[in-house]
Amino acid sequence: MAFDYASLRTRVENNVLYATLDDGPLNLLGVDLVRDLVSLVDALNREPAGVGAVVIDSASPEYFSAHVDLTAVPRYTVEAGKAGGPGDASLGMFLHKLAQVPVITVAKVRGRARGGGNELALACDMIFAARENAVFGQFECGTGALPGAGGLQHLTRRLGQHRAIEVITSADDFDADLAERYGWINRALPDAELDDFVERLAERIAGFPPEGIKAAKRAVNGLTLAGPAHVRSDAILFQSLINLPETRERLSYLAGRGLQELGELETHLGRFLTEFRR
Repeated sequence: MAFDYASLRTRVENNVLYATLDDGPLNLLGVDLVRDLVSLVDALNREPAGVGAVVIDSASPEYFSAHVDLTAVPRYTVEAGKAGGPGDASLGMFLHKLAQVPVITVAKVRGRARGGGNELALACDMIFAARENAVFGQFECGTGALPGAGGLQHLTRRLGQHRAIEVITSADDFDADLAERYGWINRALPDAELDDFVERLAERIAGFPPEGIKAAKRAVNGLTLAGPAHVRSDAILFQSLINLPETRERLSYLAGRGLQELGELETHLGRFLTEFRR
């Protein structure tokens, strides 16, 4: 099966599909990238021959995915909705479907993975990150919203109550070492070792009989993955909160300082969230 997308670079080697996010330097989750990810998930659900594992990484060394494109929420939501039925038009429900594809998925993170970008990584079965430069965060509470695409569900299950509340309500940046210690990611590895480690692991898994792998993933997901009702509820709350006047005011302030542009604000977003003053 051929994989051909506008905002994803793909290749298959040794039964591993490598899907590289390549939609601008920030890899914002917007219309094009969401559309291509929906197509990828659809292809994976058809269980293409020769694909036993998937590695998702980024063409940008500084950003795995900065966050969703906040100027295109209604439009990327329409694209996300194409992955499901009526009532499931949300990025969260699409990422919930990504979490259930019948192959093992691995996020390989260099640079920043915040907001929807972090939620994309969390929807994968495993996350490995570069110790020197990977940064994780759910910054939504800093603007008056909350994680609406699965972050709240995944982080609470992985980190536990107290750490999840710290991560979500502080809206701060967390480096790879602390993310590993909190259970957010599998491992933080030296950047020079990350590619080889992930490649060996993915090829090892892809070389095993697939029925056992699929059965194990279904069983673990059945014990740990949030149900659709919880994901839908978060999506509805996000959509309502992002349209509140105070949230719009804060987002407008950040936009004026350089949100969604390469620069100091996106680099240190956790710090800039505290600078808003009426």
